[in-house]
Amino acid sequence: MGLKRMPDMSDEAIDERVAECLRMVDLDGTEEKLPAQLSGGQRKRAGFARAIATRPKYMLYDEPTTGLDPVTTAVIDELIVRMSDELGVTGVVITHDMKSAFRISDRIAMLYDGRICFDGTPDELRACEDPLVRGFVEGRPELMEQVR
Repeated sequence: MGLKRMPDMSDEAIDERVAECLRMVDLDGTEEKLPAQLSGGQRKRAGFARAIATRPKYMLYDEPTTGLDPVTTAVIDELIVRMSDELGVTGVVITHDMKSAFRISDRIAMLYDGRICFDGTPDELRACEDPLVRGFVEGRPELMEQVR
């Protein structure tokens, strides 16, 4: 859809870009498949291919691994990192999945009650002593209750 709105792209150029983007997300040869013919993880990757087709500078990922099994989650995480590395795309990821956040992030901000309560590198987050932050990262609600 986004490529059809680009006036300087011929149908042939669009077909080439679609094939290239599907190749980048390891979905070579699926151009003719309908979404219902793809698995959940494949649909996520097809969504990524669609998003990168217009060569964005920024991508917003809203809970990109929610509902996926651990193996597919790792594949999606790798794709996010690869898109950043290969395409220079800056990604902003909203997630509650701390394993994923640590795998893909250069910087992490944590929001609580409408405010940023932490902003730093993954290593700084791991070392943070704030009970609210520790409680969330470690999945320990008793630590978070100390703050409330």
